[in-house]
Amino acid sequence: MFRGLFAAASLLSLALASPALAETKAPSQKAKNVIVFLADAGGVPSVNAASLLGYGQPLKLHVQQWPHLGLSETSPVDAFVSDSANGMSAIMTGVKTHNGVISQGPDGARGKADGAPTKTLLEYAEEHGLRTGVVTSQPITDATPAATYAHANDRGKWGEIFQQALTPRFGDGVDVLFGTGRDKIGRQLTAAGTGFDQLAKAHNRPIYAKLEDAPAANARPIVVTEDEIDTRAATLRALDLLKGSPKGYLLVVEWDAHTDDPKEGLENIVNFDKLIAEIEKRVDLKDTLLLFTADHSFGLQVDGGKRGEPLLEGYDAWKAGERRGDIVRLKNVVVNRTHTGEEVVALATGAGAQGVRGYFPNTHLFEVVMDAWGWKK
Repeated sequence: MFRGLFAAASLLSLALASPALAETKAPSQKAKNVIVFLADAGGVPSVNAASLLGYGQPLKLHVQQWPHLGLSETSPVDAFVSDSANGMSAIMTGVKTHNGVISQGPDGARGKADGAPTKTLLEYAEEHGLRTGVVTSQPITDATPAATYAHANDRGKWGEIFQQALTPRFGDGVDVLFGTGRDKIGRQLTAAGTGFDQLAKAHNRPIYAKLEDAPAANARPIVVTEDEIDTRAATLRALDLLKGSPKGYLLVVEWDAHTDDPKEGLENIVNFDKLIAEIEKRVDLKDTLLLFTADHSFGLQVDGGKRGEPLLEGYDAWKAGERRGDIVRLKNVVVNRTHTGEEVVALATGAGAQGVRGYFPNTHLFEVVMDAWGWKK
């Protein structure tokens, strides 16, 4: 009897000491809603530096407090360093591809031949009757947002990509679409013999030029601005439009985190993190998965500095100068202004978040979301 009691006590002690074992014993909560936050080029060094810039100390970002952490490997099928097209396509479809290719398999060739279209998380959500939204600080047809709703053998085909938002393969297509890029998209649409007005009329979906132009009564607004968009306001509006969905929703939010300009890029991460904290207060983590990651890393490195001193000392002089070349050399920070190949952080909280742990290929994040929903490919 004592041996049995000792064994039971030992097992209980092990379960309490081992979160991984405890998670395998307890059934995981399924997600009704999923929000993916994508910091474009927001690699581990940039996330660390954003905390130092924003708060003067490491580990002060809100997402750095989330309980589930992994490192996501981002390479394409034929190289070591990813662009946003392959990086986001892999997350959205569970299939790695070539750089420059949008949600197509590696059987294609960029700009030359289509690969097989790979089904995206947004398309699965539409097929299952969820409402969907995509918000970006960037052009709505740029590689990262495009990989959620479109399929193209070249990320530069903005006119072709945009039209796919209005001609979905599953469901009625993305419900809320907010981003920039109006001039370039418009020129490519004109070259293809169409335009925003023609598409809006053909599909009975107005395409607004400003966020404030979209009336509150429109539950499926498309906004394509010429200049910058207020990413915070756009995201909160998208959430308000989606959260009443009886079957749930998928919301994908991208905020640019490239640090070609280190101050701008790191401040974007700080502001994105504040937005994420704000959104977390508006959702129920019992039925909502929140996932933060990046499509690829970037060549920023903190190699000096002391607490209480400015992280970006020397920035103003660099900004005022000619800024030639690919290397930014400040006192405490050096930036090689290019994508890099190391893993990026993946952080998660809420329903289904336990799948984010350890090292894994970025395609695993597709599986995490599908498992959270309880769906099969």
